[in-house]
Amino acid sequence: MARKRIRDIRNEELIEATIVTVHKRGYGTVTMAEIAQEAGTSAASISYYFGSKEGLMEATMRHLLRKLRYAMVAGYGQAESPHERLYALMDANFSDSLFTVPQCSIWMQFWASAPYSSKLARLHRINRSRVRSHFVAELSQLVPADQIETARLALQSYMDGVWLQAAQSDDPLDSASARRAAHRVVDLVTSRELVA
Repeated sequence: MARKRIRDIRNEELIEATIVTVHKRGYGTVTMAEIAQEAGTSAASISYYFGSKEGLMEATMRHLLRKLRYAMVAGYGQAESPHERLYALMDANFSDSLFTVPQCSIWMQFWASAPYSSKLARLHRINRSRVRSHFVAELSQLVPADQIETARLALQSYMDGVWLQAAQSDDPLDSASARRAAHRVVDLVTSRELVA
């Protein structure tokens, strides 16, 4: 296994500090100095590694999207049917490494800010397009063609709603329970005809 470079380690530390601090203070009000204090460094270090607060925020979202992608790849590798791949897609979004209060909080805050930042908006479009294509690919094998979009919206809205509630939680999250509940929603959406 390759050793991590000091720069990579420092980037990870700053990103983790960003997640914690944005959760505590809010995306709109958090400062580079507050993030730097959480990381035990200076705001100049953030500027050195990321260029700006927006650069740090973009790097943080890319970090979270990588976690999501790794979880999806792992789940898809074990799935053998469209139904199981839908489970894997939901599981990735409720994975132990991603489904925590601070990460749900920062995810929701970033996406709410995406319309005001071209870089975040681009990440948002890429992520939504990827998730949509995964849902459509599997649902097209499980529900009638005229119900695919309704089913996709139901699953994606469920997922987003759970994340929104999680972002506001005062208690630690139970990712295993969230995955079980998500499986039940998949079963409901795919087991009977949806109302048009």
